[in-house]
Amino acid sequence: MIKLSEIVQAKRLISDVIAKTPFILAPLLSERVGANVFLKKENLQLTGAYKIRGAFNKIASLSEDEKSKGVVAASAGNHAQGVGYSARHFGIKAVIIMPEATPLLKVTGTKALGAEVILHGDNYDEAYSFALKYAKDNDLIFIHPFEDEKVIAGQGTVGLEMMDEIKDLETILVPIGGGGLITGIASAIKQIDPNIRVIGVVSQGAPAMYNSFKAKEVQNSKNVRTIADGIAVRDVSPKNLKHILDMVDDVVTVDDEEIATAVLYLLERQKIVVEGAGATGVAAVMHGKFDFKKDENIGIVLSGGNIDVQMLSVIIEKGLIKSHRKMKLLITLIDKPGALMYLTDILRDANANIIQIDYDRTSTKLAYGDAKITIVLETKGVEHQEHIKEMLQNNGYAYEEEL
Repeated sequence: MIKLSEIVQAKRLISDVIAKTPFILAPLLSERVGANVFLKKENLQLTGAYKIRGAFNKIASLSEDEKSKGVVAASAGNHAQGVGYSARHFGIKAVIIMPEATPLLKVTGTKALGAEVILHGDNYDEAYSFALKYAKDNDLIFIHPFEDEKVIAGQGTVGLEMMDEIKDLETILVPIGGGGLITGIASAIKQIDPNIRVIGVVSQGAPAMYNSFKAKEVQNSKNVRTIADGIAVRDVSPKNLKHILDMVDDVVTVDDEEIATAVLYLLERQKIVVEGAGATGVAAVMHGKFDFKKDENIGIVLSGGNIDVQMLSVIIEKGLIKSHRKMKLLITLIDKPGALMYLTDILRDANANIIQIDYDRTSTKLAYGDAKITIVLETKGVEHQEHIKEMLQNNGYAYEEEL
């Protein structure tokens, strides 16, 4: 456990630099789940994520000799920007090793802060191994994203702010990647009020910390695959696992479908842009991953908002299809003048808005004289889609629905 005094000291040290992010009730989400859900909006932090707290606290604690050497870090994005921002603040060199698949938004954001970016490895763990060697070879100070006590103390300031704002919290949900955030928050919370439950949320596609928590020993994963790139950690930190076993009440998992649903819900209903990792706590409460009583006061850390625009686009498109607000149909037509117009007249009468159409007459799978139309429609729910399909059937159209 990180001493409360160290977390309080970190809060003082970083208070003039970081934003004190809102921690407020989410009324629509609360009504949906039957509890009082409060969202800690670290997606609104200066660099778009909580990571700047720990990075700044660590770099501020370096000696002048250490600062003069410069720093290096491994990160999938948010720690990178925290280190980059902090290094620029102190006028020192920063080199960031990022996995090759890191979203462009996070790469460009890190470079914009003046850091040198090197892309290496298929995942965080491979980037981390390379960064350690790079630090040694170039005599740079390595800033660990989740295992360093100064970093953890900085992350723990999130918990202090939550306790300052809401006095009667009963449960707090925290995303887990390497475990630095939940270690810091749990250290703060349990020393102030040990009766508050702290529950970690892990992506099902990166289950190492969940498996290790249940087994009470390190259980590394062979590989990771998740849209929550900020918590896509393959190997467990034994040090942080010990902290988590000592302080965290439970760890649950959410899958990519549940995370995507939460991202879209926050965007559409709460008007908040959150990345996959940041949405895991909301996914857990929306999909009943843990037990809570009616009107329980639940705090959720939205750890970051640096979602790749292309990923957000995919989540929105799939979400619209799943919620029956969009449908894609493959329809076979006789390839003759007026055939397409007759089809669109039917769709107009069904009050369906055509937003995309593709006409294929050359596929070898088609009979001569036929054409296949791929058409995307805006619709108004299940009943509207059933009405559209019924009208197509009544007019003799063969179709397939692409889900």
